[in-house]
Amino acid sequence: MTNRQITVVRIYLRESEHLLHKIIKHLHDDAKVLGVTVFRGIEGFSEDGTIRTESLVDLSLDLPLVIEFFDDPDKAEAVVETLVDKLHLHHIVSWPALAHTRV
Repeated sequence: MTNRQITVVRIYLRESEHLLHKIIKHLHDDAKVLGVTVFRGIEGFSEDGTIRTESLVDLSLDLPLVIEFFDDPDKAEAVVETLVDKLHLHHIVSWPALAHTRV
């Protein structure tokens, strides 16, 4: 097994911001990052304190979304800078990790 240093990046947003497809397109077509996953939250809140939730009565179209991607540290940092400049994203976190691959 070989280990490789990577950076994992999470972008937090809401469905109502309508940025998901722009971000995915950039990560796939332009940045060509190693991997991306999108999570759709069932409940959450942000700085404004408004709780957004999914229920059978109210089918919300403003649920939390988390886009997670990973790549080499330098590339991940460059992608984050581009996304912040291009789309004015505010809620991004990242951390170092190891990718474990079988030889």
